[in-house]
Amino acid sequence: MPKIKSHSGAKKRFKKTKTGKWTHRKAGLRHLLTGMKPARGRHLRTAKVIGATEDNAKILKRYLPYE
Repeated sequence: MPKIKSHSGAKKRFKKTKTGKWTHRKAGLRHLLTGMKPARGRHLRTAKVIGATEDNAKILKRYLPYE
């Protein structure tokens, strides 16, 4: 069986935790920040966790087979 290539974009954006969940940074903190409320900026700073049983986790498992 040949090796499966990992998705390059997913490699840069998602990390797997020890419990099998996936984490990623939230979008919206790159530019046009002057009109943003400070509370929103603080909320966007925290990493989002995708549970191991969610539908998106199944897609990530296909994108990153060796992670």
